[in-house]
Amino acid sequence: MERSEPDSYIFVCKFATMKLISCILLLTLPFIAKGQSKPAPEYPQDYFRNPLDIPIFLAGNFGECRPGHFHSGVDIKTQGKENLPVHAAAAGYISRIKMEKGGFGHGLYVTHPGGYTTLYAHLNDFAPEVQKYVRREQYAKKRWDVELSFNPEQFPLKKGQLIAYSGNTGASTAPHLHFEIRNSKTEHPLNPELFGLPVVDNIAATPIDVALYDLGKSIYEQEAVIIPLKKNGDKYAPVKNANNDHVDNGTVITDYVVTGIGINVDDYMNGSDNTISFLTARLYLDDSLQSEVRLDNIGYDETRYINAYTDYKTRTQRHKWIQCLFKLPGDHLDSIYRYLNNRMGGLTLAGSSAGAGNSHEVRIVITDDKGNASTVSFPMKLMMGPRHPDVAASNTARFAVGETNSLNDPNVMFSLDGKQLYDNINFVFAKTPDATAYSDKYQLHYPFVPLHHYFDLQIKPNKTIPLALRSKVVMMYSDNKDEDGRAATFGENGWYKAKVRNFGTYWLDIDTTAPVVHGMQKNGANLAKAKQIAIEVKDAVTSVKSYSGYIDGKWVCFEQHGNTCFYKFDEHCGAGKHRLVFKAEDENGNEAVYELSFTR
Repeated sequence: MERSEPDSYIFVCKFATMKLISCILLLTLPFIAKGQSKPAPEYPQDYFRNPLDIPIFLAGNFGECRPGHFHSGVDIKTQGKENLPVHAAAAGYISRIKMEKGGFGHGLYVTHPGGYTTLYAHLNDFAPEVQKYVRREQYAKKRWDVELSFNPEQFPLKKGQLIAYSGNTGASTAPHLHFEIRNSKTEHPLNPELFGLPVVDNIAATPIDVALYDLGKSIYEQEAVIIPLKKNGDKYAPVKNANNDHVDNGTVITDYVVTGIGINVDDYMNGSDNTISFLTARLYLDDSLQSEVRLDNIGYDETRYINAYTDYKTRTQRHKWIQCLFKLPGDHLDSIYRYLNNRMGGLTLAGSSAGAGNSHEVRIVITDDKGNASTVSFPMKLMMGPRHPDVAASNTARFAVGETNSLNDPNVMFSLDGKQLYDNINFVFAKTPDATAYSDKYQLHYPFVPLHHYFDLQIKPNKTIPLALRSKVVMMYSDNKDEDGRAATFGENGWYKAKVRNFGTYWLDIDTTAPVVHGMQKNGANLAKAKQIAIEVKDAVTSVKSYSGYIDGKWVCFEQHGNTCFYKFDEHCGAGKHRLVFKAEDENGNEAVYELSFTR
């Protein structure tokens, strides 16, 4: 599918002649002539200290590509241990604490007078005085997952003061400390390594692949040309292999009038075998800067644009993180693009009427936080052949970037606003009868095309749903690998609605199955020496919406981590015999009850 914007872009893609290419070069000369990226910001170098008492080795750094988001701080290794002392990186006050089962787990925020806020996440306990305050609030609210705000007088801090102990809570898979530095005014996370933290790194990044894209087509309606790289002297160069014919004696051959360049890179630091991210990537054509990406300031309101900045289709299908050095039409992550030649970063190569183009030198310079640089360099040539327009299948409809795009079938409907798509698509719709479900199965395009935010999807059942089961309707989803569901609400004229955020296959079904609750203690057990009660809770169809635990009829503070809920014994459970009643409910109101008699 050809793009709908900008107009000059379509102009290029429709007519591949030397005259028009020359016109385009003239049009883009003002942008190329500037050829200067925005200046990098300067940050104080001695304001923050290492928040731990051990040397900094990173398991992840700022700007690292993660599913659905950029990594917003640095993950400092804690030597595989928990409960290491965590200190305030600078003077200030504790301004916020947030407790959540996923995400940052136990998170603590410190506001500093210099205009910055630091975040310390995946913690276990807080400093004793703070921990007591949080626990009192949890019992007062009868909620574990509280979010608390503080004024400057409640918990003032000196630089280096103990604030918490490291852990492995929230969406964490191994013990570490997630540390962020944010701009207090904008709340944008900034790159902590640019503030002079004592990080030792003299290892340059390792470019693995370079990728080519036809920017005259939708990125989702083509296969990226991925060319492996090999170090040759002090530079990396393309290698021809059996899977591509785009390298000829070291020269990369393209027939794209405007070529987009992507790069797959691994970076490392001293003392750690974890891959991390680069800081800047600059793309040059014949020594003229074409685009520059700098990963140092990315807001949480922007972070999902990682699905536009990276090649989402290649990641889901080929498990490669290709970072694009051009900008898709629906990408509004302006903060990372320090320079783009013709407002999109594509390469326009001069060719000839005979189809044999001139050779141009392409150079990509990758720089990390400590200034270590790697260079990819290769000649590139445009070899134009006949171009044929794309022909959309009969079951498709054109969905364009920046426009409202809708599907209005008699039994399924939705509407996407103008910020949902990153590139144009020929939307595919199909339905398949299913006698075991409560509706047909509806294919809504392909899971390899990302959407930016949630939208309302409505489906009508193909059989009567009894009134008593209307609250048990679930909208099922499949991406051809896994299935899951979410509760659907009954609306007007028999429609059932749910908020979804992915293309794929959807259908209606009934969920009357309660969560499965499994206690990890034997009934009647003596738990005098135990530190906690742990219960495993799973739901097969949707998710566990709520849970609560009562000992001898009084609420106690259970915490959830993954599929496990646990209560750490405190003053609310003394010596003697006790009876625990634990309840868990899923999105459709199906409830499970677990009871345990024990002695303390």
